[in-house]
Amino acid sequence: MHGGDEVVAAPAGPPQPLDWKFSQVFGERIAGEEVQEVDIISAIEFDKTGDHLATGDRGGRVVLFERTDTKDHGVSRRDLERMDYPISRHPEFRYKTEFQSHEPEFDYLKSLEIEEKINKIRWCQTANSALFLLSTNDKTIKFWKVQEKKIKKISDMNLDPSKAVGNGSVSSSSNPKPCLVNGGSFDGSYNNLSNDFFPPGGLPSLRLPVVTSQETNLVARCRRVYGHAHDYHINSISSNSDGETFISADDLRINLWNLEISSQSFNIVDVKPANMEDLTEVITSAEFHPTHCNMLAYSSSKGSIRLIDLRQSALCDSHAKLFDEPEPPGSRSFFTEIIASISDIKFSKDGRYILSRDYMTLKLWDINMDSGPVATFQVHEYLRPKLCDLYENDSIFDKFECCLSGDGLRVATGSYSNLFRVCGCAPGSTESTTLEASKNPMRRQLQTPTRPSRPLSSIARVVRRGSETPGVDMNGNSFDFTTKLLHLAWHPTENLIACAAANSLYIELKAKMNPTLQCLPKFIARGIVSRSRNGCHRSMRMRTYHCSQVCTAELSLSCVSLSSLDPLKFLGPVVFIDANVRGNNDIDIETTDDTALNTINQTRNIW
Repeated sequence: MHGGDEVVAAPAGPPQPLDWKFSQVFGERIAGEEVQEVDIISAIEFDKTGDHLATGDRGGRVVLFERTDTKDHGVSRRDLERMDYPISRHPEFRYKTEFQSHEPEFDYLKSLEIEEKINKIRWCQTANSALFLLSTNDKTIKFWKVQEKKIKKISDMNLDPSKAVGNGSVSSSSNPKPCLVNGGSFDGSYNNLSNDFFPPGGLPSLRLPVVTSQETNLVARCRRVYGHAHDYHINSISSNSDGETFISADDLRINLWNLEISSQSFNIVDVKPANMEDLTEVITSAEFHPTHCNMLAYSSSKGSIRLIDLRQSALCDSHAKLFDEPEPPGSRSFFTEIIASISDIKFSKDGRYILSRDYMTLKLWDINMDSGPVATFQVHEYLRPKLCDLYENDSIFDKFECCLSGDGLRVATGSYSNLFRVCGCAPGSTESTTLEASKNPMRRQLQTPTRPSRPLSSIARVVRRGSETPGVDMNGNSFDFTTKLLHLAWHPTENLIACAAANSLYIELKAKMNPTLQCLPKFIARGIVSRSRNGCHRSMRMRTYHCSQVCTAELSLSCVSLSSLDPLKFLGPVVFIDANVRGNNDIDIETTDDTALNTINQTRNIW
């Protein structure tokens, strides 16, 4: 391949497990420090580019973070390659700004107190370098615009300090002459008055006001307020791919809004029965399809997911598809419907799969197959003997969120004791890792189960179990219901997860390839080929890419037929594919350039 194109061959097998490392933490709690209720994080969301991260808390505040490692330092990519500069770096974030999104309110008609807690945050399309996002509490949705504004300041209008008297007036002598109204004088001389205040040549100390621009400041401004449309608590909002509309969902209704119109919305789903005694299920979550603006999915408290098409009718009483898994016979109990309630759903980036989280499991659904989930990951199976205790302390009603990686190869969800689970969902993957939201995420790691998984295309469903020892969590430790990781988000392009543990935000989990790997069957080599002046030796300074690893090596090109090259003339970047790493660290690289050798040997360890 030429022109800098990169081609990644399809992997022969499942991706290797990731070795998770700590990256960053914001608002870390000191040992013994009491966490304030208003500081607990209640929502977290990356934007589509991954360059910004937003969090909301129970105090109604929204905090924004921005990525800082994407700056090119004013150097082109090709120049960076020639300098052997590490292009790929793990994401790093810094605090950007914060603002008060919601305040506590009181509904006098219903005698209901409305909390300021942020339930959901969703990013909207950017425009003119400004950031747009939606935030909601139980009743009111707000549309925010965040942009940099230059602070304009008027310079001081100062006179000579030695002559300054009062508010900018000047004393011309030790015995000032008394002045009359409108500039009159007792001696009737206007010339003397003018000479005193305005001497010939003017006042050198008098400066005209000048507007000076200081450093820029981030300003958050509420553009729209969407209120008075929900009788019940809002549990979801989702932006549409068309960039113009969004949906909001409560327990019984889903409304469609236009971003520019806050005075009205369209009710597209209504599950409220004529008689409330006939109510059997409620809406728990709703999400727009990532690419099809006419499709959305919503989940229910009965564990089902409905996919609807807005083109069918104005009121989507009927669904296009229903995703439901029938319960095994004889397994029904008092807690069956409670633990079956879906707390969160997410579409994969390509919109092919839907990830759902109920209290016990994490399920992956193929939208083309409604017979059942293609994979089921057991998360809280070890808590099944404790359901009575969980019901008494209301922990059984905790709403855990879920997320998918940008490449769709892994899923993640939270648990108790500030733990969260990462599972591989690629064909043949057995990856299942339990991590802790702390500076040492592998401290309480669970051993990866040996049970293989089925490919997503298989009709047979996959079930992966965690620890089932009563009284202990997934790592064999006693569980702590007071510390729970409800909210987390996966970076859209990087293997990095942001977790919210109480008032602390851990953007801590930088993914690296496992260093114990013995072979890397596929990788890309990009580099620059040069020739020495005598024409006898040619070398290439090459950078190889494999997932998030970046390695550099000097390769010797022997007997390469590149006679058309001028001395020290660069050809690159050149792309090589189908590289095999053997046990003796020899690397065979097959090049796509017919004028070069088919094989380049390098006998040194570059990994």
